[in-house]
Order: sequence, then C-alpha cells, then structure tokens
Amino acid sequence: MELSVQQLSVQLGAPVIAPRIRTAGLAVTLAASALALAACGAKSGASSAAADSGKDGKDGKSLATAASLQDAGGMDALVAAAKKEGTLNAIAIPRDWANYGAIIDGFQKKYGVKVSVENPDGASADEINAVKTRKGQDRAPDVLDLGASFAQSAGEQGLTAPYKVAGFDKIPAAQKDAQGRWFNDYGGYVSIGCDAGRVKVCPTTFADLLKPEYKGQVALNGNPTKSGSAFAGVYAASLANGGSLDDIQPGLDFFAKLKKAGNYNPVESTPATVEKGETPISIDWDYLNAGYADQFKGKGLNWKTAVPSDGVYAQYYSQAINKDAPHPAAARLWQEYLYSAEGQNLWLKGYARPALMAAMDKDGTLDKAAAAKLPQVSGTPTFPTEAQNTKAKTALAGGWAKAISG
Repeated sequence: MELSVQQLSVQLGAPVIAPRIRTAGLAVTLAASALALAACGAKSGASSAAADSGKDGKDGKSLATAASLQDAGGMDALVAAAKKEGTLNAIAIPRDWANYGAIIDGFQKKYGVKVSVENPDGASADEINAVKTRKGQDRAPDVLDLGASFAQSAGEQGLTAPYKVAGFDKIPAAQKDAQGRWFNDYGGYVSIGCDAGRVKVCPTTFADLLKPEYKGQVALNGNPTKSGSAFAGVYAASLANGGSLDDIQPGLDFFAKLKKAGNYNPVESTPATVEKGETPISIDWDYLNAGYADQFKGKGLNWKTAVPSDGVYAQYYSQAINKDAPHPAAARLWQEYLYSAEGQNLWLKGYARPALMAAMDKDGTLDKAAAAKLPQVSGTPTFPTEAQNTKAKTALAGGWAKAISG
C-alpha cells in the first residue's frame, strides 16, 4: 500500500546515521586519513563582515550568538545584516543534489546575498574538517549539510551554534537537537534507477537484480565504505535478504552474488555515467534517481525509478551553523530560508522529502503537485541506531573489497 504524505514524513522522522556524498569518507574510522582541506587564507578573530554585523542583533547583541530569529532582532534586521555581510560560505552541496541549484538561486535572488559553494562533491567529514582547520578565517564554512551522525558529533563537540529557526517547533522531536545545534532537513529512500531505453524490463526489487539479463549493469553511487548513498544501498540489500539493522552481512553477501553472477558494475554512478549509459541500473537515493528522469528527459533518456519493496531503507540529512561562522547573519538567514515554505517546497520539487512535510501538508502550504510526483513507496522504512551503524561500518570496512573481488 502506498504511504500518505504524512506517513512518509512521520516514518522518515527518526534521524538516520549515515553521511551523504558520492566519493568521500563515510566516517573517519573507515578512511586511512581524512581529506585535509587547506588551512591557508587570511586569518582574523572574525571576518570583517561578521565584525560589522556583530551588534545588529536584538538589544545590540552579537548575531554570532543569536539563538533565534527574535534574538537576531526579527527578519528585517536579519536580512539587513546578511546583506551587509554580502556572502554565505557553503560547502559540499552539489547543484544537482536534491534541487540545491534552485535553492541557492532562490536565496540569492530573494536576499541579494551571494552563495559561495566550495568542494560541492565533498563529504560530511570534509565539512567538519573545514570547520576545525579554518577557525577564525574568512574562508570557513558558515553552514553545514551533514549526515546525521556527523551533525550529532559536531554538536557534541561544540562546533555548531545553537539556533532555532522560526519553524523549529514544527520539526518532529526525533529530527532535531533540543538545543538547535542541528536539525534534519530533507530525506529519501534507497531506490533502483533504470535506463528503460537500454534495459528491456527494469528491475523493481533487489531480487530482480540477480537476473541474468542484468549482466554488467548494476551500479552503486560510490564505494559503500566512503559513500553514504552506497552504504545505504548495501544496508537496504541486507534488509531485502534476511538481514537486519544488527546484521549488514547479508547485504555484503548479496553483492558478492551480484559480482559472481557478472551483474555488478564497478563504475560509480554519477549524472555523467547515467547520461552516457555507462550505469544503466543504479542503486541510489530516490530523489537523485527521480531527478535524473527530469534532467535527461530532453536528451532522450527514459530513466525509471522504483523504491524496492523488499529493502525499504530511508535517511535524513541535517543542517547546522558553524559556531564560528564568518557570516553569522547570512548563516541564520539561510536556515530561515531553508525552513520556510518556499525552501521546503524547493527540496520537495527536487523529489526530497522535507522535514516539515507533515506540518505543511496540515497547514496547506505543501506543494501538493510536487508531493504527488514522489516515487511510490510501500512498506515501512527502518532506521539503525548509532551503535548499529558503527557495527555495519566496521563490517563494510573489513568485507566490501572481499565481496566484490571475486
């Protein structure tokens, strides 16, 4: 049975532990070393823009410590301060990921604040590293888009600023830190994307992927020891093959079978490989697969998306503000924009399920046409605990190369 809009939002409500990103670290414990971002650049106790806006909050308080829109002096004052700063430093948000391109453009047009995005294909680990190594620099990221485990860790380390957007109370309790050090933003399901022009009958379940007609066609969006979406793909495969949140081994066994059958494609799927037909079947987030269908329709690519009923797995990502953001007003204005009806609906138009989806459906601000276009889902998604994720990451680190080496 297809789930309702509200059910989807509620069932995606628990924070899920896995980072995003195609090519970089799933967790520092899985990487031989973290990618060290350059720590060069002009240093200062705070950027000149931050210093200029430092007393623009309520009662002359610094915006760097504003924990709410009220603390910032209200929306008009926050907008004025952000315009004065003129720039927002973002990191690891690709324009083709969950409609971020439209979100960035919408923010810039609405407020006249330039969004500078560094390392768009970076990982959550890269974001945290940038926060640490660039403290006090104008080049430090102002805002972060993180996998839930990274967001939680950053908050506990005191790297993120407590801030509650105007709609904070509408975000389900399980999707936010009580202090506002991080809060979930958008989520999606593991799905199977398929080039219907090259594949006669597109697979819709993990069981289908083992069929001989899919020889050399089934790819992942990255290496699961480094990529959050690929990690989720293995977890979903485990759930589809008798595994559990405590046991990802059946997922490794599934990909070993896929490799032995000759169906596993080692090419990491990207928009470019999808367009070129190099990865005709791709296990990836539903919002990415659904987005490819729109992105390449004009180029004659008929890309289909199915959320497999035998391996239902979902995840949210989280927003946070760098505690030492060089542009504290722009950082807070960015969050207000993302959690406004306009921002939430832009994620929805990118086929990602926004954190405020249920609340917006209830108050009538949800873009129902965009919601109706979401890939259909049957079954109930499952969410691992941090301990279960750690166990799964360890199993992947020790077993992935062996699984696909045959």
